[in-house]
Amino acid sequence: MANTYHQVYLQTVFAVKYREAVINNKWKPLLLGVIGNLINETGCKTIIVNGVADHIHCFLGLKPAVSISELMKVVKGKSSKYVNDNNLTEKRFEWQEGYGVFSYSHSHINRVYKYVLNQEEHHKKKNF
Repeated sequence: MANTYHQVYLQTVFAVKYREAVINNKWKPLLLGVIGNLINETGCKTIIVNGVADHIHCFLGLKPAVSISELMKVVKGKSSKYVNDNNLTEKRFEWQEGYGVFSYSHSHINRVYKYVLNQEEHHKKKNF
């Protein structure tokens, strides 16, 4: 093939260190935007980013030249730096070391999008 064709859809999930519920609704939209922009800056495509006070979900299209571990290193590292540089929390903000990553086919895009969109409602019923 003359061109590279790819369809790799991933959902990543990562938590605040010690699962502390410190992501405040006042600045959460700002953080979600920062994370979405960081994903896009790697060449990947943000579909939706959402979360609750103690963790974040990212649904994205992965660029094949970008490794998942490098993507997560950039997203988590630069987003925590943003929170700290802007003094959004009283004490130092950090993400937990690990993360979850799950792949989906094109036919699941709408279902996963709705799941990520409805995180607040979902976690009223279930704990992380």
